[in-house]
Parts: sequence; structure tokens; C-alpha cells
Amino acid sequence: MNPPVSACVLACNEAEDLERCLRSLAWADEIVVVIDSKSADASETVARRLASRVEVRPYAGDIEQKGYCTGLAKNDWAFVIDADEVATPELAESIRAMLAQVGGADRETGSVSRAPAGFRVNRATYHLGRWIRHGDFYPDWKLRLYRRSRARWVGRDPHGRVVVDGVVRDLSGDLEHYSYRDLADQIDRIQFFSDQAAAALVEDGIPFRLGHLLFRPPARFLRSYLLRQGFRDGLPGFVIAVAIGFYVFLKYAKHWERMRR
Repeated sequence: MNPPVSACVLACNEAEDLERCLRSLAWADEIVVVIDSKSADASETVARRLASRVEVRPYAGDIEQKGYCTGLAKNDWAFVIDADEVATPELAESIRAMLAQVGGADRETGSVSRAPAGFRVNRATYHLGRWIRHGDFYPDWKLRLYRRSRARWVGRDPHGRVVVDGVVRDLSGDLEHYSYRDLADQIDRIQFFSDQAAAALVEDGIPFRLGHLLFRPPARFLRSYLLRQGFRDGLPGFVIAVAIGFYVFLKYAKHWERMRR
């Protein structure tokens, strides 16, 4: 028997994406959804129709919100997925196969210490009319399936990450990411996440450095477009690389602005 899995999802004003996401999680033993209290669309209605457990609470930052969501899970194995992501059938089958091996190893040894503590998935983003296969968007390996008893959330908002005590392996099959409706939506999210990132820099007491503002934005553009071959995605690859550099510029510009206050 495979170890049971709890799928954990955060959502805010993403009713359409959320339904697609939750339907792709039908294989999970439990689906837990946390809705941002500022959500004004039908996200909560969709979640209550398709999920095992739904909670509504104010958004408290990426790390705290995901930690809260996974804390509601009743199973040790958690699969963390965003509302704008889809677990493909190939990925779901890979998860089942890997957990079958883990369950067998647990029963054979009588201990979970030797079995993998987590699994990474490769996320593929659809944006500007195509699947992006290069640049900073792909490959995009994320640790999303893990034992909660051997994991903790670390990092700085808005990009917290989970680390586990034990071996991490990779799963086959992409996690599909429908991140942005269009370029305007991407710019809106850049504004939101750069605000959070700048606030975290100030809160952590990190001093503003002019060199970060001057050199890190073009460095990120060059990394995405040239070093990681974003140019192979055509014009969308160029637009994405510019947007990434713009995000970095805004993060440090807002850091400077907050420090002046």
C-alpha cells in the first residue's frame, strides 16, 4: 500500500485555475485548500466542491501561509501545488510509483530514515502563447512532495522553500504552470512580489547597496537570455528575460525607497 498523500493548495481569486488544479489532484488521498480572505471570486465555492478541507484566512506571506496549509494535512506526505499549476497524468503516475517504492522500503526496514524524504518536480510554464523551455523558466526543479515530519520552510518571502532532512530524488513528468494570463498580469505580479521582496530585505536589516540596483538587473537579464538560452524561445524568451531583469530592478529600487522612509 502506498503512503497516503495530502495535496496542499493556496488560492486567491483563481477560481478557473483552481478548478483545473484540483481536478488534476483526484489521485491524492486528501486535498487541503487555504483561501486568501481577500479572494472575491468563486475560489472558495470551487474549493468546497472539490477539496477535502477548506480554510479561509488572511494572507500572511508565502512561507507562513504554506506552512499553515501543510500543517492542516492529516498525512505525513504532502504535495504542495499552486492554484495555477496542474499535475499531469505522467507526474501523478510517477508520484504513485515512487511512493510505492517508499512504502515498500519503510515496511522492509521498519524505519523511514533510509527512504527518500522528498521528491522534486520539474515545472514547465506556459506564457505568451507557448511552453517556455529555456531561460530562467525551464528547467525549474521544485521540491514539492515531501515528508512533513522531516521538513521545514526556510528563506525569505515571497520565495520561501522547503528543505528536508534526508535524500531527495527527482520525479518524471512536468508540473504544468499557467502562471500569467498575459503580459499585463505578469507586470501586476512583478509589482506584488517586488513589494514583498523589498519589505523582507528591510525587515531582515539588509542595507541598500547601489551596486545591487545597478548591476543585478542586467546580470539577471543576461543570465536568462544568454547563459540559459532564453533566446531559443524566440521573442517570448526575450520579453521574459526583460521582465525578470525588471523585477530585480524594482526589488532593489523599492528597497532603496523604503530605506529612505
